[in-house]
Amino acid sequence: MTGLSGAGKSTTAEILTSLLLEHGRQVTLLDGDVVRTHLSKGLGFSREDRDPNILRIGFVAGENARHGGTIICAAISPYRATRNEARKMVGEERFVEVFVDTPIEVCEERDGKGLYRRARRGQSTGFTGVDDPYETPVNPEITLNTVEYSAEENARRIIAYLEEQGFLLPDGFNKGLAPAEEDIAEPAEQVVDA
Repeated sequence: MTGLSGAGKSTTAEILTSLLLEHGRQVTLLDGDVVRTHLSKGLGFSREDRDPNILRIGFVAGENARHGGTIICAAISPYRATRNEARKMVGEERFVEVFVDTPIEVCEERDGKGLYRRARRGQSTGFTGVDDPYETPVNPEITLNTVEYSAEENARRIIAYLEEQGFLLPDGFNKGLAPAEEDIAEPAEQVVDA
């Protein structure tokens, strides 16, 4: 998920995580704020630091995806080229770009940390949407409106998209995951092409 600070990425991602767990998926949530305190500790907010931060997230997401994991990334990710590079790392067929499209005025109203206020006063620089650009996605798979819809409604829209695209099956089974033993009427033969 990509969008401005305060757009609703983390809130939607947390609800989406719960919904995916209900669908039987093991989920890894890579939240931008959490990643910055662990994986990208010491990186600032200049473009030179933001790009490696997003590429680290993309690398971890790609490795998890290659091993059958479900990953939700919720980070500002302001630059289109870096998002496209992360898409390549994960794999075009597995990457779903979700644009959390929230007007900056709404993001500023939601800002409990005072980040926008400090940026507007010139107390911090390089703040996305104020004095550093946010490059809106050109063709995201999903665009969410957090003004008209709640975080839960938006998370359910993502679930519906994943079902429509075959990433999640509506009957509760998941593409690429075996059904629970009690759901199988008779033993199935597994063919492995080696």
